[in-house]
Amino acid sequence: MDTKTFKRSLNQSEQYHRKGFGHEEIVSPLLDSEYKSSLIQKIRDNGYTWTEGKVTIRLAESFGFCWGVERAIALAYETRQQYPNERIWITNEIIHNPSVNANLKEMDVQFIGVNGQGEKDFSVVEGSDVVILPAFGASVQEMQLLTQKGCTIMDTTCPWVSKVWNSVEKHKKSAYTSIIHGKYQHEETIATSSFAGIYLVVLNLEEAEYVCRYILDPGETEGDRQVRKAEFLEKFKHAHSEGFDPELHLTSIGVANQTTMLKGETEQIGKLFERTMMRKYGPAALNNHFMSFNTICDATQERQDAMFDLVEEPLDLMVVIGGYNSSNTTHLQEISVERSIPSYHIDSADRIGPGNQVEHKPLNQPLTTVAPWLPEGMLTIGITSGASTPDRVVSDVLQKIFALKASDT
Repeated sequence: MDTKTFKRSLNQSEQYHRKGFGHEEIVSPLLDSEYKSSLIQKIRDNGYTWTEGKVTIRLAESFGFCWGVERAIALAYETRQQYPNERIWITNEIIHNPSVNANLKEMDVQFIGVNGQGEKDFSVVEGSDVVILPAFGASVQEMQLLTQKGCTIMDTTCPWVSKVWNSVEKHKKSAYTSIIHGKYQHEETIATSSFAGIYLVVLNLEEAEYVCRYILDPGETEGDRQVRKAEFLEKFKHAHSEGFDPELHLTSIGVANQTTMLKGETEQIGKLFERTMMRKYGPAALNNHFMSFNTICDATQERQDAMFDLVEEPLDLMVVIGGYNSSNTTHLQEISVERSIPSYHIDSADRIGPGNQVEHKPLNQPLTTVAPWLPEGMLTIGITSGASTPDRVVSDVLQKIFALKASDT
């Protein structure tokens, strides 16, 4: 598919929008009242430190809403202002935050559900409807379907995600296979892979190392090669393009990433593939067998860097706030867990209950309830939040913590 031509034609359509409609004077006060917090601003102004009673809060110096998220939410609100009477759909959550998505539902913005096969059910969408594409984008196939239906489209895709799409299109143009560092089932990676030609998704450094070992040694005999190929395809059975053949499609590769992955791991994976292709093909590899672009999101990088700084401080525990399906929030949690700091990932203040209990999500585990979770006495608590988390949600969490510690005798 010529995705570049399709995007060009889409951009020229009167039914397609990527900018607001001039309703900033109405929308901005709404966003401020629903998502900002005077307490959080005070903590920022106080050097990201705040003491109340027996609790000292240490905020990460970069956390919460990024520019791309703020833009997506503002565009969604403007869309409702522009089309007050039309049915409005979102192809997925606008961002991975329950309170933001709940607010949109209250504005009668509907979310496209999935059918029994786990596929989005676009049959509910009519040509007269307005459809919002979320911050992490939508697949080319979804955009084509909506265009064919004649829908009005508001595209809130983050420019950083679009930058990754441009990268994999360059891979495709040069007949390179795109190696995408990401989660194959994540909406952003699904969208990115739809712009790629031949692709393979690797979750982490361990999977990247497996691929590199295969590149260097696919097997000496025909029998060995067939066995190793079968093992490879089974390992990545949900994470590659149709017709992917590791013997054919790993000779020239380009590296890209889901924008919310750990920056350091993405860099390691890129360097690993570069070294591997040079070992396999010599110095000419950089001209004929390997291609890489910097597609690490600035906001993701800043939040991870701030988290690395924060965990070097003396902390009694860490609270990471954000949606449980938020990739960038989960990676912030990983940084804390790797430092062996007691860490609690919660998506809202509602997870903190009476009796000093909290319902949280340990890394790679289901929700669990802990009581008591706040130790007695003076505490220093690290706080960060994912790029989809409003300051108001962080403020609500702090207020719950202050209230619990106020009863600490």
